[in-house]
Amino acid sequence: MENGSRAKILENLHSQIKRGSHIIGVAAGSGMTAKFAKQGGADFILVLNSGRFRQMGRSSLAGYLPFENSNDLVMDFASKEIIPLVKDIPIIFGINATDPTKDLDVYIDKIKEKGFSGINNYPTVGLIDGQFRDALEMEGSTYLNELAAIRTAHRKDMFTIAFVFNEIQAEQMLEAGADVICVHLGLTGGGLLGAKKVFSLEAAKVMANQIFNKCNEIRPDVIKLIYGGPVKTPIDVQYMYGNNANLMGYIGGSAFERIPTEKFITNITKAFKVSGKLDEDELLTKMLDGITKHYDYVEFVKKYVSQHYMNEILFMDLAKVAHVSRSYLSSLFKREVGCSFPEYLVKFRMDKATEILDRESIQLSEVSALVGYQDYAQFSKMFKKYKGCTPKQYKQKKQRK
Repeated sequence: MENGSRAKILENLHSQIKRGSHIIGVAAGSGMTAKFAKQGGADFILVLNSGRFRQMGRSSLAGYLPFENSNDLVMDFASKEIIPLVKDIPIIFGINATDPTKDLDVYIDKIKEKGFSGINNYPTVGLIDGQFRDALEMEGSTYLNELAAIRTAHRKDMFTIAFVFNEIQAEQMLEAGADVICVHLGLTGGGLLGAKKVFSLEAAKVMANQIFNKCNEIRPDVIKLIYGGPVKTPIDVQYMYGNNANLMGYIGGSAFERIPTEKFITNITKAFKVSGKLDEDELLTKMLDGITKHYDYVEFVKKYVSQHYMNEILFMDLAKVAHVSRSYLSSLFKREVGCSFPEYLVKFRMDKATEILDRESIQLSEVSALVGYQDYAQFSKMFKKYKGCTPKQYKQKKQRK
């Protein structure tokens, strides 16, 4: 096959792992993404229906809705845009194994004939839960269909990448012959920021490691990757590699295709419109890389408050991210700022509330929510304490002027 036989692909990937290199796969929704991913050094291209929907400006979740026949969509755009354009790199077909209109055995032969090097089980039932999952399984659309697809492709000597969500599925996919076990961490979020993201990454790392440990019990040499969830930047991936010898690489979709495009177009448009730039990435980079390498703790806390005052902020979370004790950070903050963190946060929020009231014609209950108070009575009490009058009285004074 033009894009590589299974044996050749595995030889290349294992050779890189032995040299200490990380494996990178890119889920592409267009020929352009595939072309430049290859130029950037991607080891293989995944062709998934969600990638195509990303090119339409939709989220990856669109790949789970009845907008298109998933297999036909992937076959159409990959055959026209990706296979003719991108040579000498494995191209993996994201197969919807529960499609009742396809005979898996026959259709996998067609996938192979078209020049694809292998398959991946996507869209996967593994991302669905609750009553909808129960209904699908009662009807016969189960993860077992995906196991059958991987087993069939392996029997036909095709390269296989298995998305798994737990240790049992990993064990099943290994038995089916999967060449890659990729822990799917969920659909990639676009707005997960701050301390909560750090903990989300840590939870993802723990889950992945548990699954990889199960793989090591059964087939230690299987290639072990992660995909999606909170992992969306090179910094995130580096965080996942930390103290995790099992992890061999990363597959990204939105991380390569949607998020960089969104940010670039947004920022370049703003650059033409106004001066200035966004600094959320700078703060998150410092958080994930260790606060002490960049600036002092108090400055970090103040900057975090300025960007997240509308959300719940737990001082303990900030102390954990800074890798210092809560009591140490608290005493340091009070000594440098002149007040405790809770008092600083309330003052900051009340100042923001007056800014909004001065600038906008808005319901008082909305102001409360905008500065982090779901309980208006509590907001009003704090406002009166720090501003000398209730929000309603402040607004009436402003209107009389």
